[in-house]
Amino acid sequence: MTVSPLIWALTIVGVLGLLAFDYFFHVRKAHIPTIREAAIWSAIYVGIALLFGVGVLVFGGGAMGGEYFAGYVTEKALSVDNLFVFLVIMATFAVPREDQQKVLLFGITFAIIARSGMIAIGAVAIEKLSFTFYFFGAILLFTAVKMIIDEFKDDSPEDEEKEGFFVRVVKRFLPATDEYDGDKLFTIENGKRVLTPMLLVMIAIGATDLLFALDSIPAIFGLTQNTYIVFTATVFSLLGLRQLYFLIDGLLDRLVYLSYGLSLILAFIGVKLVFHALHENELGFINGGEPVHAVPEITTAFSLTVIITVLTITVIASLISPKGRAQATVNNAHREAQAYIEMTYADFEQRRDATYDRMIANEKIVDSLPAKYEDIVVAEKNVRELLADAHRIHDRRVEFNERGERSDEQPEGLEVTRADGSVATDPSGNVITVAEEEQALAAKEAKRLEREQARADHAASRKR
Repeated sequence: MTVSPLIWALTIVGVLGLLAFDYFFHVRKAHIPTIREAAIWSAIYVGIALLFGVGVLVFGGGAMGGEYFAGYVTEKALSVDNLFVFLVIMATFAVPREDQQKVLLFGITFAIIARSGMIAIGAVAIEKLSFTFYFFGAILLFTAVKMIIDEFKDDSPEDEEKEGFFVRVVKRFLPATDEYDGDKLFTIENGKRVLTPMLLVMIAIGATDLLFALDSIPAIFGLTQNTYIVFTATVFSLLGLRQLYFLIDGLLDRLVYLSYGLSLILAFIGVKLVFHALHENELGFINGGEPVHAVPEITTAFSLTVIITVLTITVIASLISPKGRAQATVNNAHREAQAYIEMTYADFEQRRDATYDRMIANEKIVDSLPAKYEDIVVAEKNVRELLADAHRIHDRRVEFNERGERSDEQPEGLEVTRADGSVATDPSGNVITVAEEEQALAAKEAKRLEREQARADHAASRKR
């Protein structure tokens, strides 16, 4: 079915409108989205994508609608997998939690622009080059095998050092600072205009988006060659990804088998592309340049069934597997330890005891985990240190309670409650001591004053 220029124009205007709405009403003022906010807006964006799919089904027919939904589900699953990498990048750059929305929205916008360009190139390649489907199929099969191999590789110190490689390369060729200046992309330091980590992380996210497109675009072209469906399925899978990130932030680590499922899907689509290429074969060294009808033509309906089935099995297996439960236990132990440390006298002792009991239960499971899960324990935000701090605070509270005194005081060196009763945290939202927070704020203020003076000196020097 041919899509008219008017429909194309209306679709692009609608996409730009959704992006503009996000920029002006959601991320303009830095804040940390609540679970409720993230859930509502995730549901809205998914609802828009589904309603659009129903429209395609009604006005474009069953085949076109099936291609859209198959493409949307596949691209959405690949986008969720991309969130793991975004999480690592933002942790590497220590992006303040309240500014992560802006970084994610930039990444989504850049991904839409980059993938739109690749979609146009892919459409022309399919039209002009007979071997394009073979090429796309090879890319997907290679990516599927690579994902499986990467899953069996153990993380090592060398791998951790490579995570900062991009940062080191950028800083080598461009003047940059390690200090954030709000959400500014540039700042003045030592009289020079330098890049802030905010711009560096956006560059890193953008570069990563280009790599993701190398398997994303061939995958969607393996399900449909309708450029309009390819574009809309890709775009709608990306819109709402920012809200989804904050909604499933704690669930991401539990999807331990997602890469296996995605590798199967990419391999399946790769085979589908090769089969389709054989049916339309024009390469002289294959069957004398004649089409090969001995292989089956995989239908869109069958593709959609395979994709949904694999994703469903993958998610369920991740949630009920020993490895998934181990990750959940470590996450729970971290959460309960942090909650216990944050409690003040305003909380009832009963709630404190309940939280402590849950923490102990999770800690026992963590301690009994097989050695092969030790990397999960170590990687989970200093959970052992948090547990030790929680035990010390608990022991102190017990001593106070036995004397009939208030038990909201925290051990020396571990005070995390400010004078107003709130809890001291770092830019990433992790609990820190009040002393550490005061030191960080003092250093930040000193840097701010230094930048202001540098700006003033820089402006004065330009007037001379």
